[in-house]
Amino acid sequence: MNEIKVDQGTPLLHMRGIEKIFPGVKALDGVDLDVRAGEVHCLLGQNGAGKSTMIKVLAGAHRHDGGTIEWMGEEVKLESPVQALDLGIATMYQELDVVDGLTVAENIFLGHELARGGFSLRSEAADRTRAILKRLGHEEISPHQEVGTLSAAGKQIVSMARALSRDTKLIVMDEPSAVLDSEEVKNLFRVTRDLVSEGVAVIYISHRLEEIREVGDRITVLKDGQTVATDLNAKTTTTNELINYMTGRAIEYVFPERRADNHFEDAPVVLDVANISDGERFQDVSFSVRAGEVVGLTGLVGAGRSEILESIYGARPRVAGMVTVNGEEVRAGSVGSAVRHGMGLCPEERKSQGLILDEAVYRNITLSTFQRTATFGWLQDGKERQQAEKQVRDLDLRPADIHRAVRTLSGGNQQKAVLGRWLLHGCKVLLLDEPSRGVDVGARTEIYRLIRDLADSGVAVVVVSSEVEEVLGLSDNVLVISEGKVVHTGPASEINEHQVLDLVMEGSVA
Repeated sequence: MNEIKVDQGTPLLHMRGIEKIFPGVKALDGVDLDVRAGEVHCLLGQNGAGKSTMIKVLAGAHRHDGGTIEWMGEEVKLESPVQALDLGIATMYQELDVVDGLTVAENIFLGHELARGGFSLRSEAADRTRAILKRLGHEEISPHQEVGTLSAAGKQIVSMARALSRDTKLIVMDEPSAVLDSEEVKNLFRVTRDLVSEGVAVIYISHRLEEIREVGDRITVLKDGQTVATDLNAKTTTTNELINYMTGRAIEYVFPERRADNHFEDAPVVLDVANISDGERFQDVSFSVRAGEVVGLTGLVGAGRSEILESIYGARPRVAGMVTVNGEEVRAGSVGSAVRHGMGLCPEERKSQGLILDEAVYRNITLSTFQRTATFGWLQDGKERQQAEKQVRDLDLRPADIHRAVRTLSGGNQQKAVLGRWLLHGCKVLLLDEPSRGVDVGARTEIYRLIRDLADSGVAVVVVSSEVEEVLGLSDNVLVISEGKVVHTGPASEINEHQVLDLVMEGSVA
């Protein structure tokens, strides 16, 4: 990485009274933020508080409508991402912004390609890519590998490497740990500490408060597009204080109470998964889910958890085994068959796999139930809107505007839109992959309650999460997955986080 020429503690960024207005909404209404060289400045706030809009202003993706930005002592107007990058401001977005069809090296130097005399210096780009990846602790990734073949965690590493490929003085990390396992998170923190020791400033956005305490120095909190607290000590400010700032009220970050132990034992088996394999990422996986039961799948990123859900749903090939819903076989590799049998999937990458971003909220919610609102093959908008409005009310989706493009919603409300689709469909089996990824504390509590309510109504629920605490807190029974194999099955109440980590690290059958 290039040498950083900013001394530790030097005032680097001053944002004062920043405003941003979109049609019908004031997303930022006077945001203040100060960042110093050599610190990790954490930015907190509920989904919809203005965090994403603010970092897009800082990245030059949005032009601010009021207020001032000072960068290294001089007022600037950030009018494009290229200008921000040239100043030394790099942004790692929560939704991965890599180009699948390009190689790792091409992604890392995209927009500032290495060239001489009109010719690309591919060998030099590959060498520099290897050096950056080595610094990040991921030498196994080849500069020549196509990014589309990488896992979500691998793509996140490429995004981080791109930020380090420039003379960067400030890196904005938006939920950087969302797709990383525990070991990769530790590596992320190591790299972050190395960067700040060299004078680089980091703006770190996360909903995981334990991460804020471990890696952060100071905290700024946004609420309703305004700065409500700043210069908070990341190590000593309590959880209740932070939640009070974020929500304006004290709430407990708890999981909903389960009904009486084993209340589902006499219920019929709804989903039965028998010895399924995809021939690549997992093999010989078996489990069943009864009506009213929540089964959790946990393990390291890359262990095969998401692939198991995709195969059950028919979005991934299945070369062996059988999946049945209420005793009827679901055809392998057929999403249509899964949906017809009453199965729904909320995918990990909701923006790219679960939503049509430029369509209205109501159209996203009714996506799987068009036949109910069609007459002689023609969609009836009035029926669609009526059904979507009920889901919006029931889920407290905000803002309650069914005509709004779904891409303008916060992460938590986008997740509610996906859940609303399957609630409207009346699914018997709900597969949830990382249901709280990128969702704030308040919205998490709502989503947890919704999942438990669905189970209590008789839906068979399967949850995949990178957060072991989340799986154990939500589930009745849990499967621990290691290297594509089930290494433990049992009640969630009989295993703890430490034991889960021991199992996935050892990969031994319990």
